[in-house]
Amino acid sequence: MKRFLFTFALCLAFCWNGFAQTTSDAPASREDVERYLQVLHSHDMIKQMLNAMSAPMHQMIHDQFVKDQDKLPPDFEARMTKNIDDMLNTMPFDEMMEAMVPAYQKHFTKGDIDALVAFYSGPTGQKVLRELPAITAEAMQSMIPIMTRQMDSMKQKVQQDVAAMMKESGTKPGKHSSTAKN
Repeated sequence: MKRFLFTFALCLAFCWNGFAQTTSDAPASREDVERYLQVLHSHDMIKQMLNAMSAPMHQMIHDQFVKDQDKLPPDFEARMTKNIDDMLNTMPFDEMMEAMVPAYQKHFTKGDIDALVAFYSGPTGQKVLRELPAITAEAMQSMIPIMTRQMDSMKQKVQQDVAAMMKESGTKPGKHSSTAKN
């Protein structure tokens, strides 16, 4: 009888272990992902990150205005700043969250989501969530000169390429080489 109980307990332990592994290896459900996004305070975090990113974007607009103010209308900076703020404030956050769920389900198992929830529920995870908007803003601020330099370089290269192509085809800037008649 003892042997039977021992064998039964051993089988039960192995079965339970297999069940636990199967559960953690199971695909994450919509509810699992929503629980994870809730722990992240994802809605608030996205708003905070967008707010943090708006300052560098405003700075880029200001720099562009200062650089080209003789070519731009006097209210350029105010209008562009308002446009950016309006775009950021009308972002469909709930719809964006819903759209993200299948991607998380595809790449994470229930066990992965449980581990992420455990991490972000702890003190280090909460610190990451608190500091991420400031980190993003500082990173964006430090990247702006690099991005501006790269965009200027790309713009110059495209202009050179267009000029070279037009020269090759014998087309003068501002004229179309269309043979169609009106």
